[in-house]
Amino acid sequence: MAEWLVEQGIGEERALLVDGGEVLAARMDWPGGLAAGQVEDAVLAHFDPARRRGTGRFASGDEALVDRLPADSREGALVRLLVTRAALAERGRLKRAQARPSDAVPRPAPTLAEALAGEGAEARTVRRFPAGVWEELWTEAWSGEVSFAGGSLLFSATPAMTLIDIDGEAPAAALAQAAVAPLAMSIRRFDLGGSIGIDFPSLSRKEDRRAIDGALEAELAGWQHERTAMNGFGFVQLVARLERPSLLHLLAQSRAGAAARMLLRRAEKVEDAGALLLSAHPAVVGQLTDNWLGELARRTGREVRLAPDPALALEGGFAQAVPL
Repeated sequence: MAEWLVEQGIGEERALLVDGGEVLAARMDWPGGLAAGQVEDAVLAHFDPARRRGTGRFASGDEALVDRLPADSREGALVRLLVTRAALAERGRLKRAQARPSDAVPRPAPTLAEALAGEGAEARTVRRFPAGVWEELWTEAWSGEVSFAGGSLLFSATPAMTLIDIDGEAPAAALAQAAVAPLAMSIRRFDLGGSIGIDFPSLSRKEDRRAIDGALEAELAGWQHERTAMNGFGFVQLVARLERPSLLHLLAQSRAGAAARMLLRRAEKVEDAGALLLSAHPAVVGQLTDNWLGELARRTGREVRLAPDPALALEGGFAQAVPL
């Protein structure tokens, strides 16, 4: 039976929907920014009366695009806002969060477990996920590549949409058909939403295109979305509700920050006795805040030491026990 498991990591929360050791879906949250479900008073920094839209500036300094504003709104006034979508980062661009006016009582954004409960799902907080499952998923999201029999899926978070290219050497129709199931699985595992463009191999026969459309409908059943039919160039577009950054977007937002969080997770799992030595690229070491390192020391009961090493790749950091 599928079950949501939640890990409360240092600098991030992680959730996996696991069934028999297989990851069916995932979520990742980096606390600190504006997040869907948060209600807070903000200053209306800009207001466009014609469109009844504007920009709200929160106490943290973060800004959100606001719609549905009353016609008598005034710049500089306080307005209570419900955040409906977190900020999104793609390579080379940051999309601000979105919000709308609300009469709700101010509250922080829900945790992952609370958000899942609000959707009717049961989530169990665990100290550690089953061995290897998070590492495999994280590596796929980091590389933006998912392999399947006969080909691979290449993911790219662009300012316009998340693009998925299907690559392989099999005949076009066979390659497209083989890609459908891993594609549908990856969409859920990466927690994708918003506009998603899929570049299948070009299929000249209408029968082949209809077969892919039918396979997509079956594999994506239960995932709320709208979908175009495949065109003659093999392109399909999906549109789904977007409230939070996907794993791909978070890793695009800060590669060094993502690697630092993974390094802390590896450090928590070290079992040998001694101080903890964290070796990583200097850019990754620079992301390790005093609060994070203090929390690592508290959780493990160890002294924590840092060893910047420019020869290591961003994702190549490791933790080990060393003599005190």
